[in-house]
Amino acid sequence: MLFDAYAPQKFYDEYFAAAGQPRAVVEPLLQWFREQPPEAALQAQAKAQQVLEELGATFTFDGEERVLPFDILPRMIAAPVWETLTAGLKQRVMALNQFCADIYGEQKIVKDGVIPREIVESAVGFLPGCMGMKPPKGIWCHISGTDLIRDREGQWHVLEDNLRVPSGIAYVLKNRQAMQRVLPGLLAQYEIEPVETYGQVLERTLRQLGDGAIAVLTPGPDESAYSEHAMLAKQTGAALVEPEALTLVDGCLQRQTPQGLKPIDIIYRRGDTQLINRISLDGYDSGLEGIIDLCQQGRLTLANAMGTGIADDKVIYACVPDMIRYYLDESPKLPNVPTYLCWRDSDRSYVLDHLDQLVVKSASEEGGKGMLVGPNASQSERADFAERIKQDPRGYMAQPTVYLSQIPTFIDDSPAGRHTDLRPYILHQGDDIHVHPGGLTRVALTEGSLVVNSTQGGGSKDTWILGS
Repeated sequence: MLFDAYAPQKFYDEYFAAAGQPRAVVEPLLQWFREQPPEAALQAQAKAQQVLEELGATFTFDGEERVLPFDILPRMIAAPVWETLTAGLKQRVMALNQFCADIYGEQKIVKDGVIPREIVESAVGFLPGCMGMKPPKGIWCHISGTDLIRDREGQWHVLEDNLRVPSGIAYVLKNRQAMQRVLPGLLAQYEIEPVETYGQVLERTLRQLGDGAIAVLTPGPDESAYSEHAMLAKQTGAALVEPEALTLVDGCLQRQTPQGLKPIDIIYRRGDTQLINRISLDGYDSGLEGIIDLCQQGRLTLANAMGTGIADDKVIYACVPDMIRYYLDESPKLPNVPTYLCWRDSDRSYVLDHLDQLVVKSASEEGGKGMLVGPNASQSERADFAERIKQDPRGYMAQPTVYLSQIPTFIDDSPAGRHTDLRPYILHQGDDIHVHPGGLTRVALTEGSLVVNSTQGGGSKDTWILGS
C-alpha cells in the first residue's frame, strides 16, 4: 500500500502520530487511496504538474521560467486548529498595524521604553519620510503573509512576518484548481473551505481605500512572481503597470496608455523601494520621495503603505509579542520562535559560541538569503558568519534550530517525510481583518533541508481547511 513504508521519524508528522497510526483527519484520504489502483497516485502526481504548467503556476529563477514543484498529498487543518490560528493572526496584524502607525506618529512605544529607538531607526525598512503619514482608515498593512511553523511537539509558532510584498497566493489558487481537476474524488471525501474568492476579497480590500482607479505595480515580466501580479490585476479589475509607465501631471499620478494618460489613485505595489525608485517623477530626486509625498498629500494610496517594511525586519519581529501586550493589552495567541538579538552583548556571545546549533538570519534579507543553518553548515561557513555578526551585530538575529513538522511528499515515486511551513494571507479591511482559509504550504524537497523557499528548491501543496 501507498504508505506502508512511510516513516514518521522523530519530527511532528502532519499525517501520522506514529508508524502505522494515522491522525484522524487523514483517515478518509488513506481509505480513498486504498480503493484506487496502485498506479493512480503516481499518475495523478504527474498529471497535476502538467495542469499547473497549463495554468501558468510558474516562477522565474536565473532567467528561466519554471513550474513550482507540486505534491498531491494535501496539508489538512481541522476547523478548531484553524480557528486558533485565525485568532492569533488577526491579533498579530492588528498590533503590527498599530506599531506602524505609532512609529510614524507619536512613537509612544519608543518613548515608553518598550522598543529601543536605535533598533527602530537603524532598521533598513524604516523610512523617515513617512513620519506623520496617515493612510486611509489608518490601515498600513493591507495584505500580509505570516509564516507559521510547527515544532517537534506540534506547537505552532510564527517564524516571520511579511508586510511589504507577501507573494505566493497565486499558487494557493492554482494548486486548488489542479487538485479539483486531477483528484475530484479525493476532494469529495472532505468538506473543504473554498479559496477561489481571494480575488474578490482583495478587490474589496483595495476598494475600501477610495473610489479611484487601481493599479498593480509590477517590476515586469522578468520578476519571479510576474504571473501572480498579472493574475491579481485581472481578478481585481486593476491595471497592470510597470514603473516606467507612470508620470506626474498637475500633481497627480498618471499612467501612460495607448489611449493617452489615465489617473491612478490606488497602487497595490508588488515590490519595495527598489521598484518605487524606478518611477521618475518631475520635481523629485527619487521615485520614493515622490510617491511618499503624494501619499502624504492624500493624492495617492499604496497597499501596502510605504514604511511597513520596518515590521518585516527580523529584529523588530522579536518585539511583536511586546507590541501585542503594549497596544492590545493581551497575551500573544501565537508565540514567536525564541530569538537571540546579536546587537545585545550577551545574546551575541551566546550566538557566537553556539553557531553549530543555531539558525542565523540577516535582519533585512528574505527568500532564504543571508541565512546560516548551523547544524548543516561547514566550519568555514560558520566562521564566515561569525565575522559578519561581529562586523554588523544589528544586522543579525539567531534562533534555535526548530525542526519543522514533516509531511508525506512524493519523492522518487513514494511518500517520504519532508519539512514544511505555512503562509496564510491576512487582508486588513479596516472594520474587519480577513484571514483567507488555508494559505501556501511550502515543502523542502531536499531530505533534511529546513529551507522551503521556491528559489532554494522548495515545492508546494494544497492546503485544506476542513469544515466543522
